[in-house]
Amino acid sequence: MAKKTVATLQGKSKRLTKAIKMVKSPKTGAYTFVESVMAPEVVNDWLSKK
Repeated sequence: MAKKTVATLQGKSKRLTKAIKMVKSPKTGAYTFVESVMAPEVVNDWLSKK
């Protein structure tokens, strides 16, 4: 039988936030979604950037 492996984080874990932003393409005019995982403190700066 195969063994099931479960990954665990060792030590201190950081709190992260996944932010999703909708960006309009200047070439086609279509909207795309940009995802990023970052610390909660920098989310507002990332969302305000163009």
